[in-house]
Amino acid sequence: MSIATVSSRLADFAAGLRLDAVPAPVVQRAEHLMLDAVGCAFAARKEEFAIRIARSVAKLAGTGPRRVVGLPHRLPLRDAALVNGMLMHGLDYDDTHAAGIIHLTVSTLPASLATAAHLGASGAELLAAYIAGVETGARIASVAKGGFHEVGFHPTGVVGAFASSLAAGRLMKLSPAQLAGAQGIALSLASGNLQFLEDGSWTKRIHPGWAAACGISAASLAADDFPAPPEAYEGRFGLFRSHLSPALYEKADLSLATAGLGRTWEIENVAVKPFPACHLVHGCADAAIALHRAGIDVERVRSVQALVPEGVVKAVCEPVANKRRPKNDYDAKFSIPYAIASALTRGRLGVAEFLPAAYTEPRIERLMDKVEYAVDAASTFPRHYTGEVVVTLDDGRVLRNRVAVNRGNPDRPLANAEIEAKYFENCAVSLDQATASRIRDAILGLASVADVRALEALLAAEARSEVAA
Repeated sequence: MSIATVSSRLADFAAGLRLDAVPAPVVQRAEHLMLDAVGCAFAARKEEFAIRIARSVAKLAGTGPRRVVGLPHRLPLRDAALVNGMLMHGLDYDDTHAAGIIHLTVSTLPASLATAAHLGASGAELLAAYIAGVETGARIASVAKGGFHEVGFHPTGVVGAFASSLAAGRLMKLSPAQLAGAQGIALSLASGNLQFLEDGSWTKRIHPGWAAACGISAASLAADDFPAPPEAYEGRFGLFRSHLSPALYEKADLSLATAGLGRTWEIENVAVKPFPACHLVHGCADAAIALHRAGIDVERVRSVQALVPEGVVKAVCEPVANKRRPKNDYDAKFSIPYAIASALTRGRLGVAEFLPAAYTEPRIERLMDKVEYAVDAASTFPRHYTGEVVVTLDDGRVLRNRVAVNRGNPDRPLANAEIEAKYFENCAVSLDQATASRIRDAILGLASVADVRALEALLAAEARSEVAA
């Protein structure tokens, strides 16, 4: 008797998932994660990167029937998913599955939304597909135990393609065998590289949308019975052997790819961000905010030490010179020195703190020069994105604050009401309260939406001419 492959087991789960079998709190949390991502998209829609990327995609793709959040473009199916993923992820304010260190909503939701609208599917069907995508993608990413980052791959882009193939394929009503094949096809399409960390360039912003488009493509090919490798994950050149070094592969745990399917819900392990910055800086940011609130005088700071998990060093601590002088907002979002300097000085790290005037302020630059890092041997990363800030003052006194569990983490979650408050704050950038409330009500009542195209139209209803192509 042959042993079922990981692809086939994930396919069976995705095909067989029944929304009425998912616990009500999990469904409710899924709706709130979707709401959070849509709010992030509305907050981003007037940003230069959003306008330029959307225009570029529209110029290449031409017109189509699908809509995008808050922009006037009408695009083909895959291109709408690409742009929506970029909008939802562009400010780096979207959710993260903690153990997988992956942004999943921003690939699986665009893939599911575009596909559901394309097919005229119901809100319940969209919701089930999204849950299937997050549950499978979270497990796939968790196998690597942070190893993808170590070798320069971005799991949001890489793993997001597999998760999106299952979400889109479910909506296309693929058989389990076809869903398994979609994952084998995704293996040749998935991509996402971390070189942007060197200079804050924009490539990361397209990773989740590209993953969504790849997933839709893979599912469409599988629907036509395109032959594909059955061992997408455990094969000789499968995902983990090809994307991890031998040493990291030895540390990986393939059993996590299917652990607890249908019994435990990884949606409950998705962290919602309180700061619009890389999740890996959140612990230190909150620790520094606590020191600010305790009345620290930053003019008397002699030195600052940040204690961080070893697994985050390459992303947010090095190269040190670059992290102390962010060239743009994305550089700043991935900088431990900046997160600490802003939080110590201002007591906050919000959207305004990533404007050029904020990260180039002379007093902030002086403080960034005083920030060093050390590896925290006591960290529980990646379960928790820990952070500790140790400040030495000019009189020798030492002040410190430790965040053992980052705010928003599943062990210290933001309540659904807090997610709604964040959504309205993000929408206030460009939407009136009444429209934002209608969208909120539609997403939180998704199971009763008869045709997702009505939701798609509502999300695009406030598009304005100043961002037209």
